[in-house]
Amino acid sequence: MFTGIVRELGEVKAIEPTDQGLRLRVLAHETSRGVAEGDSVSVSGVCLTAVEVEDGMIAFDVVQETLRRSTLGRLEAGAGVNIEPALQAGDPVGGHFVQGHVDGVGRVREVTAEGLEIEAAPEIMRYCVEKGSIAVEGVSLTIAGIDETAFTVALVPHTREVTTLGRIAEADELNLEVDMLAKYVEKLT
Repeated sequence: MFTGIVRELGEVKAIEPTDQGLRLRVLAHETSRGVAEGDSVSVSGVCLTAVEVEDGMIAFDVVQETLRRSTLGRLEAGAGVNIEPALQAGDPVGGHFVQGHVDGVGRVREVTAEGLEIEAAPEIMRYCVEKGSIAVEGVSLTIAGIDETAFTVALVPHTREVTTLGRIAEADELNLEVDMLAKYVEKLT
């Protein structure tokens, strides 16, 4: 479980093919100090398990299911990724509850001075409501506006500075996770 409050901007150092998918090696000095092998870490919104931790580097195995549902398979060495260690009992919840279970990939329609307009598939849009929560690349954001095929989010200067969202361009693809409460409400009704 995560909060969508990015704690560090990591750097992809290596991507190695494996029989199951790929091994992703991320340099994240601050996070690596508190992470042990087997711990969960959010990498651009995707919950991954640390399989190696050494000298500021954290390695993760990314399986085919994750590659199909996220943008992780499109990463290249040198890319920045949003990093958040798993929530621990007693930690403040500054964003919203985020599982790191990406629901799908959206595409940036427009980058504005205020934020982003992101196109998403109907299976994502059905859970989006104005002033509702959404995780974009693992960042907890509030939906500022919505239409049939896209939603907008405002980005404060701090978020642009400390996450990958400040480097986003039109047509970029982004990992999206809708508010888990919306999915449970739908299932129950």
